[in-house]
Amino acid sequence: MKAILETNYGYLFEPELLAEITRVGVYKKIGQGHQLMDIGEPITMMPLLLTGAIKILREDDEGDELLLYFLETGDTCAMTFSCCMGKNKSEIRAVAETETELVLIPIENMEIWMGRYKSWQQFILDSYHTRMMELLETVDTLAFLRMDERLLKHLQDKAKVNHDDLVHTTHQDIAFDMHTSRVVVSRLLKKLENEGKIKMHRNQIKVLDL
Repeated sequence: MKAILETNYGYLFEPELLAEITRVGVYKKIGQGHQLMDIGEPITMMPLLLTGAIKILREDDEGDELLLYFLETGDTCAMTFSCCMGKNKSEIRAVAETETELVLIPIENMEIWMGRYKSWQQFILDSYHTRMMELLETVDTLAFLRMDERLLKHLQDKAKVNHDDLVHTTHQDIAFDMHTSRVVVSRLLKKLENEGKIKMHRNQIKVLDL
């Protein structure tokens, strides 16, 4: 774990902080589709991503989900940190978009590090800023883009976090992420294919317009 931490975070954190993360952190490897955190659960750990990607979702009163943003290598979830500091329960659901490696940091260490390590404080503040920009982008997408434009952007985002223009997904999975119906997704995917922006295969979509 020490070597992969140094590879991904050595340019951010001083050696003393990396040593503390190695000492208290819990290494975990999770498969695609694994739920790392659910809404309403007490938060005891904060994730630092080493490889892979995690999607962060919200849920409405009827149980329908909406994708907020993706976490990638070198990221953490600022919403998790916010809940940790307030000793609140999770407001989000975290699901592995791909096979993912991460280090889980006990929450009791996090506030201590905010005062002890300038690099950790900057990392958390930068994470807040990045996640806020991503949330604003999500709001803009919902408010200003047509559904077909939203769908194409969603596929482009998935391709980017997976570093692969071939997106492995189903129409129903996309519908869940976008808070819409499978029928709508299927119709719009066909429209995008006719426009030459994607190419559909069984449970796979090749994104041509990246």
